[in-house]
Amino acid sequence: MSLVAYRLLHIFSMMLLFTSLGGLLLASRSGITTGVSRKTAGMTHGIALILLLITGFGALAKSGLSNPAAWPAWVWIKALIWLAFGGIIVLIRRSPNASTLLWWILPLLGALAAWMALYKPAF
Repeated sequence: MSLVAYRLLHIFSMMLLFTSLGGLLLASRSGITTGVSRKTAGMTHGIALILLLITGFGALAKSGLSNPAAWPAWVWIKALIWLAFGGIIVLIRRSPNASTLLWWILPLLGALAAWMALYKPAF
């Protein structure tokens, strides 16, 4: 698969992730704890995370960065952001009061990940 294809699928996966997080945040804020919609959003969250992982590492391999010992700091920061997006589902479920704050923080975290990928800052 080409680097462009990996990048396109990576962006699509990020869109899926934010769609699922938005659904989960709205459900949490509305007090919905069960149901098909919440389950669908949770499954979409997991699928999006797996796709992000596969396409992200595929793009790294195509870029010649397959060895973790040679990864620059921006790759590690993006990996930490991915972990945060994976774990945030627990906070959304257990703390509905935090949903308003997360509604604004999560897109900023996504913007930080995009900035890291676009500008590849050296620390």
